[in-house]
Formats: sequence, structure tokens, C-alpha cells
Amino acid sequence: MSKNKSIFNLRSLFFVGISMLLLYACNNDDDQTYEQTRLFRPVLNEDLYSVGNTIIVNMGKLKSAVGYTLEVSRDTFQTVDYTIEIDTNYVEINKDLVGEELFWNTLYQVQATAHAEDPQYDSKVSELGNVRTQRFPTILNIPAVYDVTDIAARVTWEVAGAAVTGIKVFAATDLRLEEPLFDETPVSEEENLAGEGFVYGLSPETEYQIAIYSGEDLRGWVNYTTKLADVDPTDPNVIDLREDESPEAVANAVAMAPDGAIILVKRGVSYDLPEDALDKSITIRAAYGFGEKKARLYTTGNWNIAGGSNIDHIHFVDLEIRGADYSGDYVFNPNTSDVYVRELLFDNCQIGTFRGIMRIRGTVEIDNYKIMNSVVDSIGGYGLATADTDPAGAGETQTARFNNIIFENSTFNKIDTGIQSRNNSQTLVIESCTFANFINTGGRLFRYRGGDGNDNVISGITISNSIFGHSWDQSDSESYGIQGIGQGLGNTPISLSNIYSTANFSFNSGSEIPGFPVANYSGTQDDLWVDPANNDFNIQDNGFSGKYDTGDPRWRVKL
Repeated sequence: MSKNKSIFNLRSLFFVGISMLLLYACNNDDDQTYEQTRLFRPVLNEDLYSVGNTIIVNMGKLKSAVGYTLEVSRDTFQTVDYTIEIDTNYVEINKDLVGEELFWNTLYQVQATAHAEDPQYDSKVSELGNVRTQRFPTILNIPAVYDVTDIAARVTWEVAGAAVTGIKVFAATDLRLEEPLFDETPVSEEENLAGEGFVYGLSPETEYQIAIYSGEDLRGWVNYTTKLADVDPTDPNVIDLREDESPEAVANAVAMAPDGAIILVKRGVSYDLPEDALDKSITIRAAYGFGEKKARLYTTGNWNIAGGSNIDHIHFVDLEIRGADYSGDYVFNPNTSDVYVRELLFDNCQIGTFRGIMRIRGTVEIDNYKIMNSVVDSIGGYGLATADTDPAGAGETQTARFNNIIFENSTFNKIDTGIQSRNNSQTLVIESCTFANFINTGGRLFRYRGGDGNDNVISGITISNSIFGHSWDQSDSESYGIQGIGQGLGNTPISLSNIYSTANFSFNSGSEIPGFPVANYSGTQDDLWVDPANNDFNIQDNGFSGKYDTGDPRWRVKL
């Protein structure tokens, strides 16, 4: 036998052997069985939604599932309203399915389990999310914040169809409107034609359902929550100005007020901001009442604080505070010595047309400076807060300063400058705020310029649950970009969470706030909000992922 023939035979045997091994492996695979595992959790083909008071659940079809269990709750499954056994992945949850109508305008939660032929392989529970049933078809208007006081409610409706003849009040828990809390309030022909009625005798800080009727026919209902008890005008610490609409009434009241007095003003009336330097604790607030227009404090200059004053609090509540001159006016502009204010608060205010809200010089110490539940617009170069006196030397702290700054649940629009200080602060917190046209293009958000030892926020800056639009492009050049850190803050810890900024928001190079998300929303501020130019920041982009939990809560999409 030749050498070549021997090699050929060896090769043939080798390939035969390999073929037999492969054939054995394939046959072995055909016989192999795999251990059965539990089904995957159900997922949605599309988000839960409602049509009227019917909930639509459209899940992906699982090939190995023989059925599903749906559970429906209104309290995140502390209790279960309905348990539904089905054999299809598409379900309409309604009276035909569960035996009773679902509640209107109610937030439900839905979860699902997929079932295998052998129950031990059923899926784990899948939380499918929240869905709100739609509002009952009604001529009733949704109440505004000024449609309710501590003890009364203004009820309005579109005049259409049968005449509205009565108003009934129900407890918030009486979801089927079975037991009115009071006798029906009759609606006169005149009130019906005006589309407006009033209910009195409510309790403060209480949620109600208020319904309107045409005879026995329900025309709709809406939820109201009454406010905190109003200030008692007979309290000796209260100065009631509701019968005095003269411009100088507030200034006269402050001059005669004892320390800690509350000055009660009338909604819709314009008063002059006092000019004489303040040396006592004071609260100026609007009395409750119906109507959109706030009581106004107006100035062509500013208020001051008297030297040597030790003041526990200065509170402005439910007011419009407006300057005449964007280039020259302030709410406060003290330049004096030995002043301490424990708390300066703006709560539920509209503040605007000022060069700055508060500029302090000399030795003025504001321990807690707060803007809460407010809308601020048209603020110039001295910004939201300015401490404008240099320290005497390195490490010197006895000068003008804001120790703790809080902006919460508020909206800021057309703001030239943010916060400026020549001394340290202790804390700076921005929580649940909306910012648009914020900081003049090229301007500074944070500027701490007191030099070594005086240019930080010692315990840190915290920004959370907030939205930032582009800069205030006052030149209309469509050029954006601000200085996030304009100066200082080299040793300031910064904590950021759940923040969005629009596609045309940016920082100038070298001024970035570390970790701040730039343009993580792909649209512009005009894409995101209804009308930023006119302070309407209702979210119009339903695809915005922060629509439920970021920005000023008054504008968020409600589940």
C-alpha cells in the first residue's frame, strides 16, 4: 500500500468518526429537556388609560399563559377593590365586568399575574401602574385657589341645559354622594344665569365634594379643600384694614402696630409699601376672600430696616408686591448697622418689577430668607438676594449676610441675577421650583465673592425636583448661556437630584455647576410650557418624564 493511500484511509476514518459524533450530539439534543421556569411578568402594550369611568388594560400576550389575574386598588394595594380572572390580555374594567360602576375622577392602581397550566409556574405580580378615570361629564368648573376660604366655597358652572336649582355638600369619603352633610343650598334664578353660587358653614382644613343639581338630576360634582382658619380680626394682635382702602393704610398700621402684630388687608386693594424703617416683627397678609386679584403692596422706592433692630420675623402672605421701576426699586434695601432678622418670608406672593428683591449692606444679618409658593418675575441686576458689603478681613463674618436661603414650590421668570454675596451663607436650598428666562445671558446664578474664608455656602447647596429653561435673552439674539458659578464656592458641597433643563439651557465654559444635567430635556422651554412669556407654566408636553414630580407643584400634571 502506498503512503498516499494510507493517508487517504486515515482521513476517511477521521471524518467518519467526526460525523458519527455530530450525529450522536444532534440526536442527543433532540432528546434533551429543559427545566420549566415561571412565566415572565405581564407588561403593557400601551400605558393604562381610561374612557369615561372605564379602565383599559392592554397587556402583551404571553404565549404560555392560560390566563391572567388582575387586581385593582385605590390605596396602592393596602386593600383590593376588584380581583378579576380573565383569559385575554386586553381588558375593559367597567360595570359589566365588576358588577358596579367605577368611581369617576379617581386614581386607581392595577397589577397583574400571568397563569401557567401548572400554577407553580405562575408569574410574579406585575405592577402595571396608575390610571385616573375621567371626570364625570359636567358643566361645573374646576375651582381655582381663590374659590375657597376657610369656611366657604364659590361654585361656578357654564350656563347650559336645564337650570341649576341647588347645591349639596358631601364628605370626601362619600364617593357615591349618598348622604349630604347640610340641607341643599338653593340657587336663585339670578345665580343660575350668572353661573355662580356660594356655600357657607364649612370647616377649615377639610376636604369636601360639592355637587350641583337641576331638580333631582345630578349635574356634576367637584372636590374642594378649605384653607387654614383665617386670622381672627377680633384678636388684639390683629389690625384689620378691610374697611380702609386708602393707599397709606398699611404704612399707618405698621407705625402704630405692637411688636408681632398681624395686619389684615383686603383682596383687590392697592396699598403703598411703607417707607419708614421697620424695627419690629410684623406680618402683612390678605384676608380670605373670593376673586383672583390679590391685595397689592406698591412702591416707587423701597422699605428699610432700622439700625440696631432685633426682629424675630417679617412675613408677607398672599400678596402682590410690585415695584414701579425695574431699574431702581427694591422690597428691602437696608444699609445700616447691627440688624438681625430671624426670618424674612414671602409666602404665596407675586413679586416683581424690582431691581432686586432684597439688597443688604452694612452689618445686616438675615438668618432665614424664604420664598415659598410664590411667583417672581421681572427682577433686575440685584437679583433674588444680594449681600453687598465686603468683610473686614479674611475669615471675618460680621457683615451683611444671608445665613440660610430657601426657595421652595415657586416660579421664577425673567430674572437678571440670582444670588450674590460678599460673605458666606450656611445653607442654600432650591426645592420644587420652575425657572424660565432665568439669569441674563452671560450673567451669574451664584456669585460668592468675599474672598478666602468668605466665599462659600458652608453646609452646601441643594437643588432638587426643579426645571430650568434658557437664559433671559434680553437682546433677542437667541444666544443663551449663563455662569452657573460666577465666583467662589470652591469649597461648597453641592447636591443635585431630579433636575431637568431644556435643550437651549447652557453654562458658559468654566462656570458649570458640577453634575448639573444640561439639556436632558430635548425640547425648548416653549415646547415644554404653555406660555412662559406670560407666566403660564402648565406643562404641555405630555412626553416630558418629569411632568409629575418636577417644577413648581402648581404647574405639574396631576395623576
